[in-house]
Amino acid sequence: MSLTPVSAQTPAEKTAFTILIMISVCHLLNDMMQTLLSAIYPLLQTSYGLSFSQIGAITLTFQGTASILQPLVGFYIDRNPRPYSLAVGMGLTLVGLVLFSQAGSYPVLLMAAALVGTGSSVFHPESSRVARMASGGRHGLAQSLFQVGGNAGSAIGPLLAALIVLRHGQTSVAWFSLAALLGIYLLIKVGHWYKGVGLMRLKARATAQEPRAPLPRGKVVLTLTVLLALMFSKFFYMASMASYFIFYLIDKFHLPVQSAQLHLFVFFGAVAGGTIAGGPLGDRFGRKVVIWASILGVLPFTLALPYANLFWTGVLSVPIGMILASAFPAIVVYAQELLPARVGTVAGLSFGFAFGMGGIGAAVLGHLADMTSLAYVYHVCSFLPVIGLLAIFLPDLETESRQRKPAADRSL
Repeated sequence: MSLTPVSAQTPAEKTAFTILIMISVCHLLNDMMQTLLSAIYPLLQTSYGLSFSQIGAITLTFQGTASILQPLVGFYIDRNPRPYSLAVGMGLTLVGLVLFSQAGSYPVLLMAAALVGTGSSVFHPESSRVARMASGGRHGLAQSLFQVGGNAGSAIGPLLAALIVLRHGQTSVAWFSLAALLGIYLLIKVGHWYKGVGLMRLKARATAQEPRAPLPRGKVVLTLTVLLALMFSKFFYMASMASYFIFYLIDKFHLPVQSAQLHLFVFFGAVAGGTIAGGPLGDRFGRKVVIWASILGVLPFTLALPYANLFWTGVLSVPIGMILASAFPAIVVYAQELLPARVGTVAGLSFGFAFGMGGIGAAVLGHLADMTSLAYVYHVCSFLPVIGLLAIFLPDLETESRQRKPAADRSL
């Protein structure tokens, strides 16, 4: 007799699509508000006379705060579930937004960015954990549905910046506090589900003694190191697009700001498409295949981008966004399967490292742009996907698990 996962047997473990959709919508709202801030960098540069290094420091403050706190939050919630912490995190983002809209100096901008980063540090690891609770065993699909909300929000943010904030000024950022209030309302409802059904699922899985990592400790550490290197490649390149693609288009092709914002919207739209595909593809073909193809497969397009005219720059940004984005859902689920008893910690580490690399990348690339040029930055970044070759060292977790399963288990 073969063992069937509990999630495939019990009605309580059916995929909770309503919860997944609510979490995805809240992720959209959260990341829309975050991307909105980076999308109005040209406005801030003009208003405050900021250098590229100072712009990078804003991103570093926001993403650095989130990077440091997210693994700690994930570690804590694995041991102390807090169903309503998601609403609290969105509340911190709300305060940061309002402060950002009223900031009259550069230090206040940094303080507002830190508050938004703190809100993200609570939201991402806990909501990723809720997505896994609601997955019903379809972990890749659940992670993609959760993450695509964030990518959709990242795409909408620059568009709203072009249509609203650039027309009405910095104070109009406060209007988006309505989105934060909607997020708080939805997350309170998610908290109700989490407190009831979600905690029951956690207890059921603990009772069923979900299997430990199928690899020895040394191999787990090596595998995590490879995953972090791959994420470094992905998010350093994404930082170049999120923080400086607008400036690159303005500098190289003399586009007006609003036209450049629309190009960024197209790129983030492609990122959303890649994210929603990455999880289900990982469920179907295996996480390692998707990770390998997404990190290394984007290389021809990134190498071509610095030499492209305006038309082909817009065209190339689409496969770059789609292919790169397909990696992250697969990486998060792969890491959670590597450490199944540390789902929140893995999510916090994954999102924290992603935010950290985005923040450090923005600061380093901004300093490099000040010293050289944005064109040179994109020449350097075009080689980052070569790091994807390291994916060859990732083990096949399903094969390893079958090989290490005790003979007694295999005979059941």
